[in-house]
Amino acid sequence: MKTKALFNWSSGKDSALALYKILQEDQYEISTLLTSINQEFQRISMHGVHVSLLEKQAESLGIPLIKMELPKEPSMEEYQQIMSKTMAGIQAQGVTHSVFGDIFLEDLRKYREDQLNTIGMKAIFPLWKQDTSNLIHEFLELGFKTIVTCVNGTYLDKSFAGRIIDQKFIDDLPENVDPCGENGEFHTFTFDGPIFKNPVHFEIGETVKKTYPKPKASPEEEDREYIFWFCDLLLK
Repeated sequence: MKTKALFNWSSGKDSALALYKILQEDQYEISTLLTSINQEFQRISMHGVHVSLLEKQAESLGIPLIKMELPKEPSMEEYQQIMSKTMAGIQAQGVTHSVFGDIFLEDLRKYREDQLNTIGMKAIFPLWKQDTSNLIHEFLELGFKTIVTCVNGTYLDKSFAGRIIDQKFIDDLPENVDPCGENGEFHTFTFDGPIFKNPVHFEIGETVKKTYPKPKASPEEEDREYIFWFCDLLLK
């Protein structure tokens, strides 16, 4: 009997490749996808993708989806309460493991493992410590297709938003940007590939600029806010 696991699904390329790898192992039954949603805007946290496209993804993957809705700016206490309630419901289905697409962020991995340990669950990281240049090329060679939905203006300009990731995109990345965007340089929406029954069809909408205050900016700092560019995708 396979071990029941949930998959923490962001809608992007790392999630897609990690899910592909975990399915190839044939050791785990992925019983559900779990995605954090901004309750006010009905969009995937950080990726900015509308929930309608997320639902089409899950439908094409053939895996049930749980949307964990969060307030616009949740406190840590609010987040923990919502997460605890969500995880309790998932555990009630016999799920014992939780799969993530993280690659090399040690602090994030430790946080995830510590949180799961408190409720008796284990974390799985199929992409952990793998070379990100190799991963993005493997992703493309497998036939996955993904589009950039969000870029961090600290690293990339507006022109990178809305681009399909291909070899030209990889070549155009500045040297200080990870090819998988593992440091939060960019986020994506994966719309086709070997784990999908059908492509997810969409139209490219406008690209919008959003700013967020830096948490500990001093008065002496000239740049006291983060800039992000979001490319809107519209369900066809």
